[in-house]
Amino acid sequence: MAPIGLLSQGILERLDAGELVIGDGGFVFALEKRGYVKAGPWTPEAAIEHPDAVRQLHREFLRAGSNVMQTFTFYASDDKLENRGNKLTFTGAQINEAACDLAREVANEGDALVAGGVSQTPSYLSCKSEREVKAIFKKQMDVFIKKNVDFLIAEYFEHVEEATWAVEVLKETGKPVAVTLCIGPEGDMHGVPPAECAVRLVNAGAQIVGVNCHFDPLTCVKTVKMMKEGVEKARLKAHYMVQPLAYHTPDCSCQGFIDLPEFPFSLEPRILTRWDMHKYAREAYKAGIRYIGGCCGFEPYHIRAVAEELGPERGFLPAASEKHGAWGAGLGMHTKPWVRARARQDYWENLKPASGRPLCPSMSAPDHWGVTKGHTDLMQQKEATSQDQLKQLFNRSSSH
Repeated sequence: MAPIGLLSQGILERLDAGELVIGDGGFVFALEKRGYVKAGPWTPEAAIEHPDAVRQLHREFLRAGSNVMQTFTFYASDDKLENRGNKLTFTGAQINEAACDLAREVANEGDALVAGGVSQTPSYLSCKSEREVKAIFKKQMDVFIKKNVDFLIAEYFEHVEEATWAVEVLKETGKPVAVTLCIGPEGDMHGVPPAECAVRLVNAGAQIVGVNCHFDPLTCVKTVKMMKEGVEKARLKAHYMVQPLAYHTPDCSCQGFIDLPEFPFSLEPRILTRWDMHKYAREAYKAGIRYIGGCCGFEPYHIRAVAEELGPERGFLPAASEKHGAWGAGLGMHTKPWVRARARQDYWENLKPASGRPLCPSMSAPDHWGVTKGHTDLMQQKEATSQDQLKQLFNRSSSH
């Protein structure tokens, strides 16, 4: 269990004191696999439709060691909820309120803070004005203030311009503000380098900056290091966070894993093991990152591995470690002697796991369509994508 003194501390107090904060995992992917989220829109109406499923996932991450219960409000802006024929009977405000209540309920069961989150918008991709995009974020902020979340996260932004707009809105609440871009070492989708992105975000008012999603853990750590160097060179101050994919992405381009042909339904062969997560946690810590979590693909056992690797620094292990012997120690109780022989750290640290797929390549060729905000292909619509529109995309896809 966590030291009792941490329970009354906010996110900045914890980070200012040098404490490690462990985030949670990727709710949309985890709940899609469990049958509560629809792939495509990736919207979080499950907070109302299936609250028990959302609550249970929060509890599993809390038990695994998470210090932050992030509200399940990813893509919960009204323009996203009604994009491309997505017809819901709930408003964004209703979903955001339900998600806040669930996160707070579980956070109160342990040493956790509640973070209200906003994400990039279809309106920005469709070239709506700064005023129009900011109005969308403001609408979500009204709920987060009403529900008194502990801090705010602007996450999953491909363009630093839109992320900066989000930070400016979040900052007006007086709550601590974190922001994460879904970028790699090449920078945002308009080519702005990570260092410059970070400086812009800190100047806009973010106290915590970093990256989430789109790339594997070590790529994300590398990107945050670049951001940190930029902030320090500009003689600014910030805390740093990282919440990467739980997938190996050595073959990704600037767009990240959504360019991979396996996205989103055949990514399982790329999943990181718990032992990979130990390495990730250590590298992130060595890089000076003190808010360490996960995004798409992360399950509670991944977060438990992060918490176990950083147990010496934190001074305690998560509750879920009661059922997990360090580095496979529990295998010493196995009936088979060759499995008992695996109850040691050097075995798991040095293992190169096979995929069991002899006819499959180790890497893929990303799609490389190369379109981003401002391109006709990314103009969004309320109407469902028509069969003619899909046919045009099918033909283009086959020619790439």
